Amino acid sequence: MNPSFRLCATLIVSAALLAGAGCLRVKVHGDPHSYREAMSEPELRLATYNVSLYSEQPGGLLRRLQANDAEARKVAAVLQRVRPDVVLLNEFDHDAEGRAADLFQRGYLEAPQPGGGDPLQYRYRYFAPVNTGVPSGLDLDGDGGVGAEGRARGNDAWGYGLHPGQYGMLLLSKYPIDHAAARTFQRLRWAAMPGARRPVDPVSGTPWHPDAVWAQLRLSSKSHWDVPVRTPAGRLHVLASHPTPPVFDGPEDRNGARNADEIRLWSEYLSHGERPWLCDDAGRCGGLEQAARFVILGDLNNDPADGDGRHEAILELLRHPRVLPHAAPSSEGAVAAARNAPAVAGMRRGDPASATGDFGPVGPLRLDYVLPSTGWAVVRSGVFWPAPGAPAAAIVDGTDHRLVWVDVRPLAVGTD
Repeated sequence: MNPSFRLCATLIVSAALLAGAGCLRVKVHGDPHSYREAMSEPELRLATYNVSLYSEQPGGLLRRLQANDAEARKVAAVLQRVRPDVVLLNEFDHDAEGRAADLFQRGYLEAPQPGGGDPLQYRYRYFAPVNTGVPSGLDLDGDGGVGAEGRARGNDAWGYGLHPGQYGMLLLSKYPIDHAAARTFQRLRWAAMPGARRPVDPVSGTPWHPDAVWAQLRLSSKSHWDVPVRTPAGRLHVLASHPTPPVFDGPEDRNGARNADEIRLWSEYLSHGERPWLCDDAGRCGGLEQAARFVILGDLNNDPADGDGRHEAILELLRHPRVLPHAAPSSEGAVAAARNAPAVAGMRRGDPASATGDFGPVGPLRLDYVLPSTGWAVVRSGVFWPAPGAPAAAIVDGTDHRLVWVDVRPLAVGTD
């Protein structure tokens, strides 16, 4: 992935997999084909995966995929083994025609991959524009200029990116998506959020962004989506996002503040009471209906205990009364990665088994989340990160993140 997004991390657990359609499930611990059980109640496998399928050039991802990209084949192999019913792919470059998404489906997911499973088809997808790489026309990084080239241009985009759509999001589903009811919050202003964490210059004590810039700055570095999916277990609202990493800034911590408020947006969206400021791109205001069932998916770039970031934001979301309490997914691969990071081992406060990726000098972190709502029961969960030397370990390095999955079943019929 791009160095400016190198901090992204991780839920880890023994990997469990779907081996068939309908009610046939594969539970995995080490060997993904080690256990099967028939289920009489409808289950859903929900997943998130930062796939690092991006390019620094417009159209570059399509060219990567046309060239039989080795990393993309490993990503597809992981998806073929885990076989989620609904999965959010972070860092998949957006193009208006969806040509890269089409090619990834036909040429990678539907084709046998080394180390993968049977061909995998998703009949439905949601693929909308994001803020990354979209010029703002403003000096957002405070360097005295607007745009320019390279990283300076990316810093002045609404979300960091070298071209519009870089590091986009792609939602894949085996079940129908209600596009007409989907909500996006791409253009929501950061200043609209009550109590927004406005960055402050620690030397002068004054706001880091001038008032005219702050009033226009968008909250979401990519976008926030509420995408309803019609599943056999009932209507499911997929709440998808990919907040900015809380690094690559200065002492004003503008990215740390933005990351925290991007995460807080979901806490606000789920809470009781009117939210007249919380307006989507179509002008509809307010949060999610209290009876609706949902799952939060995404690379949230915030570990509950370790690494950079304002941990109170992710802890608030994890403890939200509408988010189902459950054990963090874990994996044997994460435990092994933590043992191999002695430089940070003594400083680690969280459980290394729950990491969702290994990020070099900062070591393993939990950055990727699958958070079902109350109204679901968690049946099993995991992070696809086999122990070193396991046969499936050869396909996990297509990206620096690991796929996180949770199997759920409904406790009762939900409504919107």
